[in-house]
Amino acid sequence: MRKIRASDISSYLYCQRAWWYRQQGFLSENTHELAGGRDLHQQHGRAVFASGVMRTLAYLSLLAGLILLAVYLTMQIV
Repeated sequence: MRKIRASDISSYLYCQRAWWYRQQGFLSENTHELAGGRDLHQQHGRAVFASGVMRTLAYLSLLAGLILLAVYLTMQIV
């Protein structure tokens, strides 16, 4: 028995005929547009990943700065 994926359900809900054609093995006529959309999604995924990395680095830099400030102020008191 074949697994039903969320993309299958989404495709079926969007266009039942297109879903049926894909199940029958027919190739889409707009493969060029689909490839362009896939490329845009990959670019967006990389940008989201990079922004997450940058946010993590920013938080680590802030933490390091606060630790250094605490050490500096402690040294001024002693």
